[in-house]
Amino acid sequence: MVPESTGSASFMRRLLRFSRLQRSFESPRYLLKWLVLSSLIGIVAGVGAIVFYMAIHYANHWFIEDLVGYVQPSPAGEGPTTVMSFWNSARPWLLPIITTLGGLVAGFIVFTWAPEAEGHGTDAAIKAFHEGTSIRARIPLIKLVASAITIGTGGSAGREGPAAQISAGFGSIMANLLHLDAQDRRIALATGMGAGIGSIFSAPLGGAILAAEILYKDDLEVEAIMPALIASIVGYSIFGAYSGWHTIFSVPADLAFSSPPQLLYYVVIGILCGLIGRLYARGFYGLTDRFHHLALPNWVKPALGGLLVGLIGLAIPQAIGMGYGWVQVSMGAGLLSLPLWVILLLPFVKILTTGLTVGSGGSGGIFGPGMVIGGMVGAAVWRLSYHVLPGLPAIPGPFVIVAMMALFGGIAHAPLAIMLMVAEMTGNLSLLAPAMIAVSISSILVGKDTIYMSQVNTKADSPAHRLQMSFPLLSTLTVHQAMAALKLCFSTTQTVADAEQMLADDVVSGAPVVDDEGNLQGVVTQADIQRIPLAERAERPIKEIMNTEVLTLDSYATLDEALEQLTSARVSWAPVIEHDPFTPERKILGILTAASIAQIYRKTLAKDSRRMRGVVEGTVMVEAKIEAQAPLVNKPLREAGIPAECLIVSIRRAGELIFPRGSSVIQAGDTVTFLVSPHAEERLQDYLANRLAAVPVLQAS
Repeated sequence: MVPESTGSASFMRRLLRFSRLQRSFESPRYLLKWLVLSSLIGIVAGVGAIVFYMAIHYANHWFIEDLVGYVQPSPAGEGPTTVMSFWNSARPWLLPIITTLGGLVAGFIVFTWAPEAEGHGTDAAIKAFHEGTSIRARIPLIKLVASAITIGTGGSAGREGPAAQISAGFGSIMANLLHLDAQDRRIALATGMGAGIGSIFSAPLGGAILAAEILYKDDLEVEAIMPALIASIVGYSIFGAYSGWHTIFSVPADLAFSSPPQLLYYVVIGILCGLIGRLYARGFYGLTDRFHHLALPNWVKPALGGLLVGLIGLAIPQAIGMGYGWVQVSMGAGLLSLPLWVILLLPFVKILTTGLTVGSGGSGGIFGPGMVIGGMVGAAVWRLSYHVLPGLPAIPGPFVIVAMMALFGGIAHAPLAIMLMVAEMTGNLSLLAPAMIAVSISSILVGKDTIYMSQVNTKADSPAHRLQMSFPLLSTLTVHQAMAALKLCFSTTQTVADAEQMLADDVVSGAPVVDDEGNLQGVVTQADIQRIPLAERAERPIKEIMNTEVLTLDSYATLDEALEQLTSARVSWAPVIEHDPFTPERKILGILTAASIAQIYRKTLAKDSRRMRGVVEGTVMVEAKIEAQAPLVNKPLREAGIPAECLIVSIRRAGELIFPRGSSVIQAGDTVTFLVSPHAEERLQDYLANRLAAVPVLQAS
């Protein structure tokens, strides 16, 4: 760990480093920590959304509106919804040239300075979460510029992916600066992802839930929800202050689900959205694979994709750009003004143009196009049924809204988040009931297909949680229980030769360096010593060669987190410190090694008891089978002398659950569950093994 230094960054690092066992929003200190972190992430998400939104707007104005002379319809909350004939524009023939140049410039920027910024940013952020990697500081800026150029020159892409990667990148950068632990680092990244999407879509609740839901196909990262809510609300407030507080899409205030027979139509929509959602994922990644195998420089491929998009746009201009305006048009009577063949082809052509834009290496999101594809599926169902089938809604709006939810909610494996986001984007909650039917059917048909290839099935499949899931017992044991006492340490005034001799005598690879007050200053290892010429070792002081960037562990951290940190740092031991977040002092308490973790793991497994987290913060539950020699056998509980800070929760006898009273008598063979404080657990184990004299203490009533 980097030693504390003066300045605001040092103060923040001390303020925000808390015990692993306090990871609960019931803890005021943990809540304060994430109020600060989430607010910072939310501020960046809001400001980033404003800058990105303006960059897209100006790029589109310069290239498409001024040069081509074509004005695309906008969603009602962002501009005029007027439909203009493409061939009435001033220079329609310029469109393929503009889209080609846009792809060329964006491709050059990305593949020159940040190749990992190619494609859609959300998937890159999900991958960084699971693998525990950091997002480079340059990525947010590169992603913003390249995506604004791609989208602003007519590329078929969404703005959510770049927004997510911009704020997720800041979360990652902030975690590095503050030296947050591995779990908090991941939460900060997920929080930024949700805040970015929630801000730019004016959907803070949906964005927060998306941060937890989009990481897995069949699971949730529950720990990310509260930080993401805070960050999303802050980001939304900042973006709303700039763009206004209206919803993106405008729908009639009386739009509601009021006819149960219409559920049959929503079943059909769910089926179509599930099937077309699978086509979207497979078509997109099929095109991506084709571009990866093209024998062309990577930075040229987005130009080729842009050329093909521009040529398609000459025939179907509705397929270029973000396409949100066409969703707005399709929600009302304007749908009847569109040719039927355009309505029917647009979902499939949009899949093609999105694959050509983003799959070629261009920069942009696939979330927005997914909702446009879904909305146009709903519009096509309404248009084909209009004046043919009975009981249709008066306008296509309900079908469009529900299909937006169903298609992308299914293929993204984020049904709850997408339903909430679309509801916030349209200001309509009354359609959630039929949407549940359509989204459920779509999700079933999608199966394990996904538009985000970095998603994993559950937490157990994620490297972020694999250790905890593989060894759940470690999450109930603390570093304090496994650490060894400090037997060897150096002072800063000792020489390198002294350290070499002491390490050889104790047959260890390294030891900590402490000051006169016992505060950790650094670590010296055999490898550090071997780098010093033999003739200089007797004169060189340890403080000149010690490593100050030292991994340290909190004594109340859990062993699963400690083992993950040791593994990530590729070290076999680390000092355990008592850290006061409001002072620079780092009192060293002992040493934790990988061997000591394995030892206590085996020792705990060997006991005839089961250990788990307690339902009360700061406690654990111990389940033990009572042996005949235990001192509480055949005695009323009030006379059993159970150690202090231990409470009997339940007794299981011959398959029957007994709730204890003071008069209850424990029998040999009973399985008893105790609620105990961590530091009293060892006394309880000694008591059950009859190694501790019973003390008359009333523990049950």
